[in-house]
Parts: sequence; C-alpha cells; structure tokens
Amino acid sequence: MHIGILTGGGDVPGLNAAIKAMVNEASARGWSVTGFRRGWAGPVNCNPDDLEGTADARIVLTPAGVRNIDRTGGTILHTSRTNPSRMRAGELPEFLAARAPGEGGTVDITDHVLRVLEALKIDVLVAIGGDDTLSYASRLHNEGAKAMCIPKTMDNDVFGTDYCIGFSTCVTRSVELISNLRTAAGSHERFLVVEMFGRNCGMTALMAGYLADADRTLIAEVPFDLDRLAEHMLADRASRASNYAVVVVSEGATVSNEDIIETGPADAYGHRKLGGIGERTGEGLKKRTGVGVMNQKLGYLLRSGVPDAVDLMVPKNYGIMTVQLIEEGRTGLMVAVEDGRYTTKPADISTKGKRRVDVDAMYDIDAYRPRMAHLLGGPMFMR
Repeated sequence: MHIGILTGGGDVPGLNAAIKAMVNEASARGWSVTGFRRGWAGPVNCNPDDLEGTADARIVLTPAGVRNIDRTGGTILHTSRTNPSRMRAGELPEFLAARAPGEGGTVDITDHVLRVLEALKIDVLVAIGGDDTLSYASRLHNEGAKAMCIPKTMDNDVFGTDYCIGFSTCVTRSVELISNLRTAAGSHERFLVVEMFGRNCGMTALMAGYLADADRTLIAEVPFDLDRLAEHMLADRASRASNYAVVVVSEGATVSNEDIIETGPADAYGHRKLGGIGERTGEGLKKRTGVGVMNQKLGYLLRSGVPDAVDLMVPKNYGIMTVQLIEEGRTGLMVAVEDGRYTTKPADISTKGKRRVDVDAMYDIDAYRPRMAHLLGGPMFMR
C-alpha cells in the first residue's frame, strides 16, 4: 500500500501530529508514504513523464523523519491555496505551459493530477484541510482516485464534524492573549477591540469571548449596530473599577447595513482577504463615546506555535483512524467527531451544508454576548 498526504489552506497547530500518526501507522503495516509539498501545488508540479526531475514537489515520509514533528506547529509539508480546477497561467509549471488559459482565465487540470497519482502508484490520497481542500479531494475520489479527508480549520466550520484540527489551540491562545491585553487597556482606561479569525463562522470569536469573559462579542452571523454597541461598552466600562471594556470581533463580522470588509484579489477558491472590522469598530466607538481605543488584531499569532493537548489528541486519533479505515478497504470518507465520538462521514459532506454558530442557542443578539441557553445533553465541543 502506498498512501499520499497533503495539507492545504491555512496552517494550524496539530497538522504535524496527524502526519506523524499516519506515517507511523502506515509504516507499522509495511506501507510507504509520500508527502506532497505545498498542498495541491504538490501534485500540480509533479511531471508524470519526469517524476525524478520534479521530485522536489514531494517527500518520502518515514517514522525517523517525523519522529519529533508533533512538537511544533505548522506543517512540515508546507501548504498553499492552490486549486487544480482553477489554475491561472502564471500558476502552471513549465511542462504544462501549453495548457495555459487566456489572460484572466483559468484551466482545470484535474486530469493531470489523476495522471500524477497513477504514475506515482498512490493507492489512497489523504487530504488535510478545510472546505476548499476537502471538496477537491472528494472530487478526485469521485473521478476514480481513492481519497480520504481530515478536517482542519481554526474557525471549526467544516460541515459534518463537531471538531476541526486547530480550533482548540486557537481559542486557548486567544483567551491567553485577551487576558494579557487587559492590563494595557485598564492602565489607559480604554476600550479594547480584539479582532480574530472567523470568515463566515463566528465560533472562534464566540468561544474566545465566552471563555475570556469579554464584555461583548461580535460574530460573523449577526450584524451589529454601532450605537447600541457604544451604549453597552460605556456601561461596561463604568461598571469596572479599572475603567475599561473589552469587545472581541470576528473578522467576518459586519456593521448593520454595511458590507463585509475585504481587501486584495480573490484567491484560487474565490476568497478575498478579510480584516479591518476591528479598526472600523474602534473608530465607531471612539467617535460615539470619545473614549480612547486600543485595537489588536490577533491574526497569525493564533496559527503559530505548538498545539495544545486537544490539538495533539484529535489529530493523532484522526491520523490513526484514517489508516485503520484504509486498511479495512474503506475510502471516500472524512473522519469526524460527532456528539463527542469519533465517526466518519462521506468525503463530500463538507459541500452539503454550512457550519455556523447556532445563534438561538448560543448568542444574545441584543446584548452582543455569548449565551448558552441549553447545555444539558449537548456535546463538549458546542455546536
């Protein structure tokens, strides 16, 4: 058995733990493992007619080579947002230049990716990523290349699972940073506005605000009114001896009747960069209240560094489970957690719906605060 592994999209702590677990489990069964470098750019840059000449797009993974990788964050395979079904001319390797689309166009080179997997004799390809990475892996499986999916995203927003690799570390680190920032906000008697990840799903901001006991939390699912927020924040500040207040903002949050704040060109999956709602919120608060504002965008601090215990345990178990399923002859699946139990879903489950904060059960839309209405009987990783 020969399995391939790749990691796509944004990096998160815990990816290396999943890679290590799969390599060790595969090796124990006498299987070989190839890692593709830089996500889907790995197979894209492999020439099936010159595998040796394009060997730098892949790496042989062995237990000795992955022995200590779980002690660090990120991914040893590197990553990218490459989408083989929508390749621009400048993204194609030289040996595929003849297939370049016209200016501004894209070309689907899925047939090339399938040829690469066949040339390398990859029996099963394991993709670790979010919606975009996993949806393409599902497509490959539907076109005849056996694939498995492992969900990863700091937003915890892959549909079909209660848990995605990276979520726990993101929230843990957010709580620590927000708590540390309180000293500066209190010293200067200001409003503290903390912006963090959450494009369409506000779960990371919700959990960070909930656990760090922020005064207010703004999530992607609920547009907010700046006048109402200003009133809340003034009351929060007045109620505290240190004379400050904290609001956590999801990067995908929007002011009522305003568009989402995006910058730059769209990536291969049609996403533009988010960021700026924290500044917009801070400016609005200062204008309405006259109170000084400290803006802090947590950004890549949440992606960096070592994984916490949960993001060692779940990725390791996802990796072991994936190899066990492959050994049983079961492919075309995404490993998942549901109601606190490990399970599987169809590989294309991420394309079947959207995972969002259950606003009615978890959020007060008037107070702009987390509100856990019904905890009894719910899963540990709240949905």
